[in-house]
Amino acid sequence: MDFLRPASWEEALAAKAAHPTAVPIAGGTDVMVEINFDHRRPEYLLDLNRVGELAAWEVGQDTVRLGASVPYSAIMEHLRAELPGLALASHTVASPQIRNRGGVGGNLGTASPAGDAHPALLAAGAEIEAVSVRGTRMIPVDAFYTGVKRNALAPDELIRAVHVKKADGPQQYSKVGTRNAMVIAVCAFGIALHPETRTVRTGIGSAAPTPVRAKEAEEFLNAALEEGGFWENGRIITPSVAKRFAQLVAGACNPIDDVRGTAAYRRHAVGIMARRTLGWTWEQYRGTRRTLEGAA
Repeated sequence: MDFLRPASWEEALAAKAAHPTAVPIAGGTDVMVEINFDHRRPEYLLDLNRVGELAAWEVGQDTVRLGASVPYSAIMEHLRAELPGLALASHTVASPQIRNRGGVGGNLGTASPAGDAHPALLAAGAEIEAVSVRGTRMIPVDAFYTGVKRNALAPDELIRAVHVKKADGPQQYSKVGTRNAMVIAVCAFGIALHPETRTVRTGIGSAAPTPVRAKEAEEFLNAALEEGGFWENGRIITPSVAKRFAQLVAGACNPIDDVRGTAAYRRHAVGIMARRTLGWTWEQYRGTRRTLEGAA
């Protein structure tokens, strides 16, 4: 195994172009586990730790540009207001040591359906900045996951950053695991309310071959909220609407039985998380409306 250690982003792109099979490593929290268990033996490792720009982030007017190597701990500490769903997801990642090393770029590169960041990125509406010596392209997160642990990156491309829309409404994240820390998700669910567009987005993790959105559930809820005037009147969502939303979210799952849980349990748990997180986010939205009306 050869170890490539570029000193700049340009050198990293050149190395990846010359060695397309090279496996990028930054935090190493996924890659080193696979190597240590001899599940993977790449010909080249491409160490990106000397590329400082990958650990930086920028808060713009509408989006946050998150460098691929920004650790989860930094998201929790500095971007909780802008990216609340991703910050909540970051809290569930492994241990403090791993949260100080691992980042969203690695989660995306590995593309495991159990990756903790994926449901939050799907719900928020993210784009992945993929770069090669040929140029840069933006990949919508919906199109990024192409199969079990497979993504849309070309062999010569590296993830430079993730662009995530700043929250314009409440977001939530929920995860089921066999214990409270250092655990791979049995299943996970993210939801984001987008009052500016009067839409709701979702993300499901570890309950299908890839991270997925529950699009039929989103369409149902968007129509129900619009027809009932809920965005304007701020009323409590009726139990029947919440129940149907949860059923449709559960129906979007395509889980398997494995050592962490059965397919039936995953589908049931995702439905429960969908109903609960919808209630939490909507109550937060109603509270914000009451505060704004009181101030007026």
